[in-house]
Amino acid sequence: MSTPQGHTKPKRHCMIVHAYYPLGETRVERQALALVKHGYEVDVICLWARKGPQVETRDGVTIYRLPVKRDKKGGVKAQFFEYLTFFILAMLKAAQLHRQQRYGVVQVHNLPDFLVFAGLLPKLMGAKLILDIHDLMPEFYAARFNTSNWSSWPMRLIRWQEWLSCRFADRVITVTKSWRESLIQRGVPAEKVHVVMNVADDQIFQRLPEAAPLPTNGCLRLIYHGNLTQRYGIDLLIRAVDLARRQAPDLRLMIHGSGDYREALVKLADELKLNDYIQFTTTFVPSAELPNLIRQANVGVVPYRRDIFTDGILPTKLMEYTALGLPTIVARTPAVEAYFDESMVEYFTAENVEELAASILKLYHHPARRAELAQKADVFNQSYNWAKLSSEYVKLIDSLG
Repeated sequence: MSTPQGHTKPKRHCMIVHAYYPLGETRVERQALALVKHGYEVDVICLWARKGPQVETRDGVTIYRLPVKRDKKGGVKAQFFEYLTFFILAMLKAAQLHRQQRYGVVQVHNLPDFLVFAGLLPKLMGAKLILDIHDLMPEFYAARFNTSNWSSWPMRLIRWQEWLSCRFADRVITVTKSWRESLIQRGVPAEKVHVVMNVADDQIFQRLPEAAPLPTNGCLRLIYHGNLTQRYGIDLLIRAVDLARRQAPDLRLMIHGSGDYREALVKLADELKLNDYIQFTTTFVPSAELPNLIRQANVGVVPYRRDIFTDGILPTKLMEYTALGLPTIVARTPAVEAYFDESMVEYFTAENVEELAASILKLYHHPARRAELAQKADVFNQSYNWAKLSSEYVKLIDSLG
């Protein structure tokens, strides 16, 4: 389509996400900015925290915030009602915006999967529909409620809505090869499923020239950043620091982030008398400034517990540490092993506090190993980087629009 002046009219793209934008979803922001960079007009429909403007344009992206606020403490029924309210409002907003000026593609980010049906009217009027699966809902809820009974009616309902949502979408995007395989095994055609990984933005997370050396005082500074929840194993890391400090008295750990598990972690650190060893920070740090925070450390730690959900996660924080050239200690899981070998990260058996403490001491006493890890992990950066993956993502959108 051309304008009267003969110029090609920009393609329009809509994203729908049950989260706060841009603060809540780095993945959505990166994709939106990649499309803007390639000439798209991008709208994002998201949550509103009842503060700030409901409609604004930021970095070329027009943001429409709906009057729904996230409530993580309300229980399953409250969460479902929140999902349903946002779904209805998002469907109405997408229909209104599409009638004003047609979208070529509507991209809906889960959770929940059924949010993809908010793009019903644009799809009926010719737009293509993408379901972007950040988390596999059956695995997410099985882990959250500690159930292996996939034949129970709640799990059957969750699996059914995933299947129906994938069937309704024209394309499905997910974040790792293992989750792509899971979707294919559950009946989604292989040619329909694409992987767009949550790699670090290499315009922001730029690699250090060399691994950060141990300071002359011998202090080793560890960092964990991100959501503080029980499945991510930060309590195991605190206990490992308690063991390791007896041989490494200058060991320090920074825990940066917030979440429903934070109070329990602070209490644990206090009980173990680790206040001189562990620093908790909750100050919001924009993505562009996060590398400066991480660079205060010598070693990153990703201490996830293993369950049906975390087995499929390739942690974003691991890829951020790797992008910065920070050697990393990580729990051994199938998803991580699919991309990183033992020359690239320091593995320990998930949930084994003694092994985690031994890994910390190994890197404390052997800076050459830290330098080796930082160097070898760059293989991952060369194969998987946002400059490359964003180009592939934009090509996918171009092929549909």
